[in-house]
Amino acid sequence: MGKNEFVKLLMAQLSHQDPTSPMGSEAFVAQLAQFANVELAQSANQQLESLVMAQAASNQMSAASLVGREVLYSADSVTLGKGLDPSIHARLTGAANKVTAVIKDSAGKTVRTLELGAQPEGDLVLPWDGRDDAGARLPPGDYKLQLTAADKEGKAVTIDSRVRGRVTGVSFQNGYPELVVGTTRIRLADVVQIDEATPNP
Repeated sequence: MGKNEFVKLLMAQLSHQDPTSPMGSEAFVAQLAQFANVELAQSANQQLESLVMAQAASNQMSAASLVGREVLYSADSVTLGKGLDPSIHARLTGAANKVTAVIKDSAGKTVRTLELGAQPEGDLVLPWDGRDDAGARLPPGDYKLQLTAADKEGKAVTIDSRVRGRVTGVSFQNGYPELVVGTTRIRLADVVQIDEATPNP
């Protein structure tokens, strides 16, 4: 109930009360206190809505400023474009004796397997040239990444797949800003690094 409705209800109550038994002062004060609480709550809601709108506008402006920049983001898939090799990265939480990258097409079929051998802890680049195991150029599209790593004892080492790309736009289709890289929309929370844009080849 809004404050206007509350006032109308209170006035109707006062105008229809029994003149021989009017409302007690304590009850009247209690209802006025309720009215004050309603007005305070509405004012707080309006201020909160203003803050939310200001934050949303700030997020939109921040996202828009990334257009043209290079970003590194967490992803388990990569988009292969025409004549453009994808930039696939990964991060190891510890030294690995064996690192394997399996690339699958949209149907789930393995098209390329890369054996990267031993790798130190930290960042590494996956040298995929957009070709399958037979050396044939794969058609443009989205491809899934499956990375595994193991240490000398054969125990699994955590490895996170990442992709680098240029931000070409910002989408608000889902109600929050997402960076557009190629045909992929990326949440800001998935971005792990932002760099200056490199010149187009």
